[in-house]
Amino acid sequence: MKIDFSPPFINDKVKEEVLKSLDSGWITTGPQVRKLEEQIKEATDAPEVVCVNSWTSGAILVLKWLGVGEGDEVIIPAYTYAATAMSVIHAGARPIMVDVGEDFNIAIENIEKAITPRTKAIIPVDFAGWPCDYDGINDLVSKKRELFVPQGEVQEKLGRILVVADAAHSIGAMYKGKSTGVLTDITIFSLHAVKNVTTAEGGAICLNLPEPFNNDELYRTLRCYSLNGQTKDALAKSKAGSWKYDIIYPGLKINLPDVLAAIGVGQMEVYLDDILPKRKEIFEQYNSFFEEKDWAIEPHFRTDDQQSSCHLYPLRIKGATEEQRDLIIQGVGERGVAVNVHFQPLPRLSLFKQMGYQEEAYPMAMQMYTNEISLPIYPQLSQEHIAYIVKVVSETVENVLK
Repeated sequence: MKIDFSPPFINDKVKEEVLKSLDSGWITTGPQVRKLEEQIKEATDAPEVVCVNSWTSGAILVLKWLGVGEGDEVIIPAYTYAATAMSVIHAGARPIMVDVGEDFNIAIENIEKAITPRTKAIIPVDFAGWPCDYDGINDLVSKKRELFVPQGEVQEKLGRILVVADAAHSIGAMYKGKSTGVLTDITIFSLHAVKNVTTAEGGAICLNLPEPFNNDELYRTLRCYSLNGQTKDALAKSKAGSWKYDIIYPGLKINLPDVLAAIGVGQMEVYLDDILPKRKEIFEQYNSFFEEKDWAIEPHFRTDDQQSSCHLYPLRIKGATEEQRDLIIQGVGERGVAVNVHFQPLPRLSLFKQMGYQEEAYPMAMQMYTNEISLPIYPQLSQEHIAYIVKVVSETVENVLK
């Protein structure tokens, strides 16, 4: 049996929406993008949503709008994909990495130690779809107002550190009765090919800024900034006599095309009622099986306050070394099951080593990484697939650890 790690979910509805986009003759940013934005607004209760061509470009855009630059700092976890840090670097600031807790997410006590007058933003990461402790993070930001040194109109208006949730994994997750998308000032979802909802490549920026900000107005600003700072998109220019435009900001070219948005539109039609419940069902089946194994550390799924979106199933092998973990991955793969590791902590990577980050400064991140393997979890998996996955994984682990 051959089981892929994370194939995209493509059903008849997705195909229908893509063909509709192609038949319309409108394939760049237009009505399908706006429809996807409205679907994500409805699913999350976010006041406004801006779709762009990737999570990374969305984060760069937000940080540029905030006005960060040389000498500024943005706090991120050391346990995340490189895009979290790269967005900070490309915006001209320095990523300040802090260690995580036992749930893989950024530890609030470590955020507090890292805040300085140079801190302009915090980007907590909902690892695997498990939401961070956002009440704790937001309370900390409020408590640290006196340390904040604003530069520029946006920062003056905000008057504190901006919280930008890296919710690349967590569309559909819940925290204290609220959806990811409205838990911080700004939330950014990834719509990459392996995510719960995909547009092949893409991202969605959820705007939830407090007064005196106007989220509708900010939507129009960021939409303009995502199109090279151009005041009219192609759809607006297509109307008779509306060709004239202006360039008002040194923006980016990061708009999402309609033909890609159509994939997400089709998926969003069934995400909350079909795709997400199926992911949760598989997650619970895995937990029920592995909780009987004394070598298994199951990932977080649900508490009274938090509910995962079940993007990943990050199983940890108690007591396994990195070498043993790698042998387990090899053995499982040889029997046809594709598994993965999420993630290599950033200080392990050459770029960040060269920038002076050291692995020993992040002991929890290194500990979590050493024995983690991510199992397949997606709605196309059958009961036969799931039974085979847990059989192969458990037999391989027990063979390696004996």
